[in-house]
Amino acid sequence: MANNTNRAHMKVRALTEGAIMVAAAQILSYLKFYEFPQGGSVTLAMFPILFFAVRWGLGKGLLAGFTFGLLQLIFDGAYAWGWQSMLLDYLVAYTPLGLAGLFKGKSWGIFPGSVLGCLGRFIVHFISGVTVYRIYEPTEIPGFGVFDSPTLYSLVYNGCYMIPCTILALVIAALLFKPMNRYFRGEDLR
Repeated sequence: MANNTNRAHMKVRALTEGAIMVAAAQILSYLKFYEFPQGGSVTLAMFPILFFAVRWGLGKGLLAGFTFGLLQLIFDGAYAWGWQSMLLDYLVAYTPLGLAGLFKGKSWGIFPGSVLGCLGRFIVHFISGVTVYRIYEPTEIPGFGVFDSPTLYSLVYNGCYMIPCTILALVIAALLFKPMNRYFRGEDLR
């Protein structure tokens, strides 16, 4: 009986923490350091999802990423060129943040987990840029020049916001690592 109670308690705790982290990510997504003209922005929003994933694991992390992507689609004024773009740039793109959950319980797991989750998101945005937003004529990115290759354009455009977002997530992880290390590793959950 006690084991079932503990299991139910952990499920409720995971659900509660997930809701709080998704809400925190959504709030942080409105605080934009820079927003690009065709979607994508530099924010601190990914960190709560990455933290939750490293703490609770892959499955729950993927679900939190998907939920955050759904909220971004609904509330953030989605920039999309059809259903394919909505699917890739929101629902599918934010889900890989949960890949950080592969490092659950690892001592330094928040760092490689953050990189892996952000890389997963970048790859989905890159694929979307090459397939959905493919350019048919030379396109200019101010400060970077004119691009006539969809692959190179997507790489540079999506890299312009994903690299700073990844760096911000790593900086937050570094600042919080010492005081919150036992929470990153989920030691309080055992």
